[in-house]
Amino acid sequence: MPSSPKHPDEPTAAERVCSILAAAHSMTVVSDGRHAEVRFLDGVGTTGRFHLHATWEDCDSRPPGRVPVRLELTDIAPTPVRDRLRARVTLTGLLAAPYDPESTESACMEFGQGVLEDATGRSYVTLHELRTTEPDPLAANEACLLGHLVDAHAELVPPLLRLIRPLPDRGLLRALPVAIDRYGLTLRLEYPRTQRDVRLPFQKPVHHIDHVGPRIRALIAAGRRLTHTGRLLP
Repeated sequence: MPSSPKHPDEPTAAERVCSILAAAHSMTVVSDGRHAEVRFLDGVGTTGRFHLHATWEDCDSRPPGRVPVRLELTDIAPTPVRDRLRARVTLTGLLAAPYDPESTESACMEFGQGVLEDATGRSYVTLHELRTTEPDPLAANEACLLGHLVDAHAELVPPLLRLIRPLPDRGLLRALPVAIDRYGLTLRLEYPRTQRDVRLPFQKPVHHIDHVGPRIRALIAAGRRLTHTGRLLP
């Protein structure tokens, strides 16, 4: 019998971009030489302010003189870790007219390029990938989930540390959850002069926020079954 395909243990670049776009509370729009800080206080996020379309699509009437535009978003860790900047997202393209930050209408943006930058480097995302990818089901609630872990369940971190391979180095100052997504939990290990992030993948991906509790409890149970030498107890 053929084995089941292994599920990924971390989101793709397109998933991360879609999740950042969905969960962002603000962004910077650079167009026609002007910077505009846009806050999503009305509940309408990035995709509600800009309609992305391909070069060959018609979007109302397209005048000959189009305006370059750049959307800049930052992904900030919701927990008090060092270096809270997790990633930057930049979308570039063309507008039919200079961007009006006071407008309540969705601006039609001819998509040019999507870039995700983080500690691992730079990744490029296509319009097709953005259109065919759903945001992470935990993205909108990630801050609340991680905040609850830090504020109410700090005692759960030591069992999770036992799952890390290789084991944390001596001199560890603290470990805090820095990210959570459908595929797993990420801890940040902070040392006097450095830091590193480690992924603890869930046994199965989360498809609904109600499923994240059992996934985290399963990780904690696995950590508690490990001895300090890293061997599972019978």
